[in-house]
Amino acid sequence: MTNGKVERDQTAAYVLSANSPVNSRSFSGCSNSCSDAQPWQLSNRFDARALPLADRHYNRRKIGSPQFVPPGRCIVLLTKQENALWVTSWPFAEYVKHSWAGAWVNSCFRNEAPAEYLSSELIRKAVAATCALWPEIPALGMITFINTEKVRRKRDWGRCYRKAGFRPAGTTVGGLIALKLEPSDMPEPLPAFSTQGLLAFSEACSS
Repeated sequence: MTNGKVERDQTAAYVLSANSPVNSRSFSGCSNSCSDAQPWQLSNRFDARALPLADRHYNRRKIGSPQFVPPGRCIVLLTKQENALWVTSWPFAEYVKHSWAGAWVNSCFRNEAPAEYLSSELIRKAVAATCALWPEIPALGMITFINTEKVRRKRDWGRCYRKAGFRPAGTTVGGLIALKLEPSDMPEPLPAFSTQGLLAFSEACSS
């Protein structure tokens, strides 16, 4: 059994646990109040509804490709209105070349409805959804990278991330700014809503 399958099996076991908050709140029929509190729904790496958002993200390598998520473990989130997209990747440490091997990586975030959703709030809720699906938070927390050549100039690079609790953590060899969210600064777990039950979860976390 590969490490990837072990991790997926462990996560699936957590979801299926009778005492799991994910099982009771996300996969057994989330109430309207839950869906109102959590704007994110579970998606997957091949979700055609999310593809236009992924194609418009600046780090998209191959526009139009049906898969828009890096290889490995992932959680893909999409708002009900399909106007915001988030991806948490969790690459195995042995395959990571940057200085934060083992951390969760926010590899994609796009909010096309700023009048409806504050980006910082979407980030916090996406982290909460990630914590609900992956309760074993890595010691290095979550990292995201910003290419200053491809985003609009602001006083502070990654301002919406900073408002969500991320802090500067250095730069990569390639010059990307790294922002990091420590485990102690993460919100309480809040499962993403799913209308497709465990099928959506299985697809979202498959490698």
